[in-house]
Amino acid sequence: MKVTYNGIPHSVPAKIQQKLDLKFAKLAKLLDGRGEREAHVIVAQERHLHRAEVTVQFYDHQLVGIGSDSDLFTAVLSALEKLDTQAVKTRGKWREKHRRKDGGEKPGANLAQAGESPAAEPAGKRVFRVNGSGRRKPMTLDEALLEMDKNRDYLVYRDADRDAGREGLSVLVRRRDGHFDLIES
Repeated sequence: MKVTYNGIPHSVPAKIQQKLDLKFAKLAKLLDGRGEREAHVIVAQERHLHRAEVTVQFYDHQLVGIGSDSDLFTAVLSALEKLDTQAVKTRGKWREKHRRKDGGEKPGANLAQAGESPAAEPAGKRVFRVNGSGRRKPMTLDEALLEMDKNRDYLVYRDADRDAGREGLSVLVRRRDGHFDLIES
């Protein structure tokens, strides 16, 4: 990683420069090593306070870490830590977007339109919570069969054939052999 310093009035001692070089090497390794990266360090001093600003270009984003302290070395390290955090977050977003099969959409983005929302995903299995906020009129079993098209595997509905005092839900499930199972609650 190529590092340019601006605003340092005197040369940095060799021991401190070596530590800074190690920190920048760690940051360069984090930034995937795709080509030579440039880091710009700008140091400003007001009375007893050093203000360090480190800027790096990463995946079409400009990452900026700002740190301030009475010690120059501590200010630069603080800026590098903030830059490290930003780089990890940006890299995670980039990987998540580019490694998905559907072109970078978030899981459940197309489900929001269908009235569904994804719940917690334990160990690779996905659970979808179906939004049943709208009160629909009860339907008979024949109407439910007509409503179930070839794309649906199940249908949850209120049964109109039940007694008026006994309201409950019915679930119509398509079996693998093409027939249906009716579950009443």
